[in-house]
Amino acid sequence: MIPRRPTRKVFVGDEKHGIVPIGGDAPVSIQTMTAGYTWEIDKCVAEIHKLAAAGAHMVRVAVPEKKDTAALQEIIPQVTVPIIADVHFHFQRALEAIDAGIHKIRLNPGNISDKAQVIDVIQACKARRLPIRIGVNEGSIVERRDKQRRLKELGGVFSDNKHGHLLAIMVTKLEEYLEIFHEQDFHDIVISAKSIDPTLVIDAYKEISRRFDYPLHLGVTHAGPKETGTIRSVVPLGHLLCSGIGDTVRISYASDPIYEVQDGLEMLYVLGLRPRIGAELIACPTCGRIQVDLFKLVQDVRKKLAEEITLPIKVAVMGCVVNGPGECEGADIAIFAGDRRGIIYVQGEKVANVPEEQIMDRLLAECRNFQQRVQRGEAKLGEKVVDVVPPDPIGELGSGWEKIQKEKGRSLPVVN
Repeated sequence: MIPRRPTRKVFVGDEKHGIVPIGGDAPVSIQTMTAGYTWEIDKCVAEIHKLAAAGAHMVRVAVPEKKDTAALQEIIPQVTVPIIADVHFHFQRALEAIDAGIHKIRLNPGNISDKAQVIDVIQACKARRLPIRIGVNEGSIVERRDKQRRLKELGGVFSDNKHGHLLAIMVTKLEEYLEIFHEQDFHDIVISAKSIDPTLVIDAYKEISRRFDYPLHLGVTHAGPKETGTIRSVVPLGHLLCSGIGDTVRISYASDPIYEVQDGLEMLYVLGLRPRIGAELIACPTCGRIQVDLFKLVQDVRKKLAEEITLPIKVAVMGCVVNGPGECEGADIAIFAGDRRGIIYVQGEKVANVPEEQIMDRLLAECRNFQQRVQRGEAKLGEKVVDVVPPDPIGELGSGWEKIQKEKGRSLPVVN
């Protein structure tokens, strides 16, 4: 396990929606945000259900208008995960969300800076024992109302020390805001400091983790579509998590938020920060040795495993026998493909040799059967029964076999 940075612990939720601990010895949690309008109650509820089913531990909703906070009174009773209200410009929206039964508030210091208003929100949360996330974003910390002040700040941002200047502003804004919370003796706090620049994200969170013992919410803002946002998000967040920094995570995409949940969970799974739920699929990369339609097979297998397998069974799908035996070492179920055929192994033991059109059905059948055996206590995950014996790449898989048989019937040439 990766050693975690020690922090305070806060709790989000209630008995009906589940209580999610953040920080301390709690596992890293995944959250996301709905993409639709909160005031569209039925659609919002349906989206929250979908995200919760995908594995989100908490879901955040935007409440820019009073009709959004009014909708919370109908939304919250219908869902099963803690809901966070995202408040940016109007402190009154926070107070309305608290009255509606929200489980956590997110405030942006760059947009709500009036001390009296912040104190009103703090006291309301304190009375309900609700945590507050202080979310500092690069995009909202630069002054936008006072043109002269903005020009001065931007002059520093676009000077040679851009990175250091932004970091200084983020930390300063955060410290100023925290002073209000400390004066009110309020410490159920989560902190975030997001940027579009992955390197600034790393530096900001490292600096904040040295200064404060509050749990940290990790994220990269404006990460882009999933196709490019995955790298922009996972690189800095994975780096921080491997450094023991981070207690809850949102991967942000300009795409369906269900991908944020799926990719965030996978990141935690591969780092060993949460126990895997469902099958783990590994597959070999592109190369000229593949002799079946591997890409379609992998996608079909992935979809079916997600639908039918609940245990963390490790499944390996390999397109040939060159690297397959070594690369799938430790897999519970493995297949090596050959010339339009596939040989299936269960914990190292060969159980089938089938033509390509039967690979999918037989592989899934073996996965189902193995899951049932594990559930009955007849097998253990990750336990190798025998060593994998690689199949004969020419004979057993059929590639070239007919040619060899023909060659056997011919006379060998005489060599003088």
